[in-house]
Amino acid sequence: MAATVVRYLRSVGSPTSAPSEQDPEAGRVDALPRPDLRAVGDDERAPVSPAEFRAVLGNFASGVTVITAPAAEGEAGPAGFACQSFASLSLDPPLVTFMVARTSTTWPRIARAGVFCVNILGAEQGELCRAFAVSGADKFAGITHTPAPVTGSPQLDAVPAWIDCRIHAVHTGGDHLIVVGRVEAMGAAGEDGPLLFHKGRFGRLAAE
Repeated sequence: MAATVVRYLRSVGSPTSAPSEQDPEAGRVDALPRPDLRAVGDDERAPVSPAEFRAVLGNFASGVTVITAPAAEGEAGPAGFACQSFASLSLDPPLVTFMVARTSTTWPRIARAGVFCVNILGAEQGELCRAFAVSGADKFAGITHTPAPVTGSPQLDAVPAWIDCRIHAVHTGGDHLIVVGRVEAMGAAGEDGPLLFHKGRFGRLAAE
């Protein structure tokens, strides 16, 4: 696991040492933030309502991705979730970032893996996005994928582009975490336009 992830786990109070006979729970890793980190303090609350915030920010069209990670030790299968909050961050070194809710149940699995793959979805992949937007289901059921070349994270078939990353840093940002990934490999088919999310709906990029 990357040293950065270990530092993150320690910062949120998760044990990172190996288990022992005296304390078999010592090696258990729980990547969820502590309850006090997951709660939003009164001094953090904005002067606008969540509904107004969503309505205004919904006017900004963003691409849609699926963030995936291989199964960490002791887990039955890979992890993944649909993510709208993704962006490029740096050219040198090559960094990307995505945001995930502190309450996410998928994020701890990605944190334990220490790596992830960003699968950028195309205009015909709305159903694929919805499959990864659900909670508590086998998101990979019927989904074909191959291991990304460096990290082994699931690279979904037929996506227009993918970015294979290692976790570089994790920061807190309100009720979300800001995850920075260092790019290890990437590729693009260049055959289909991106799937966009705008005002709560999926759509195509309109031609100029």
